[in-house]
Amino acid sequence: MLMRTDPFWELDRLTQQLFGANGTATRPASMPMDAYRHGDEYVVQFDLPGVAPDSIDLDVERNVLTVKAERTPDHAEGVELQVAERPRGVFSRQLFLGDTLDADNITAHYDAGVLTLRVPIAEQAKPRKIAISGESEARQINA
Repeated sequence: MLMRTDPFWELDRLTQQLFGANGTATRPASMPMDAYRHGDEYVVQFDLPGVAPDSIDLDVERNVLTVKAERTPDHAEGVELQVAERPRGVFSRQLFLGDTLDADNITAHYDAGVLTLRVPIAEQAKPRKIAISGESEARQINA
């Protein structure tokens, strides 16, 4: 099971709206995400529009998945911006991966500004049938 680990995400978003991306917020910007279970895996999608694939960094340490990405300005130095609403800088997100997930076999794909991670469910956590044996196999019913 995936667990969201950033309880202050909404507060950070509101602070950035009030003070701007260059305001008093010192934490890295957060990235929107969706997570859902599909069969024997969890799928996690992060919106990272305008981020170069080589600026994305994924790490797993002690069942904590960290996603970091950076969006750099795409305009020349010295220009006078009239409007700057698109967030730039470092984006970061951490997820705790439960013990039932296989952190060693996570796959990642980046397309059209969306980073998609597939986290398989560990074999020992998958449901399985257990055979029952006992006296009933040897017992005969007399009618």
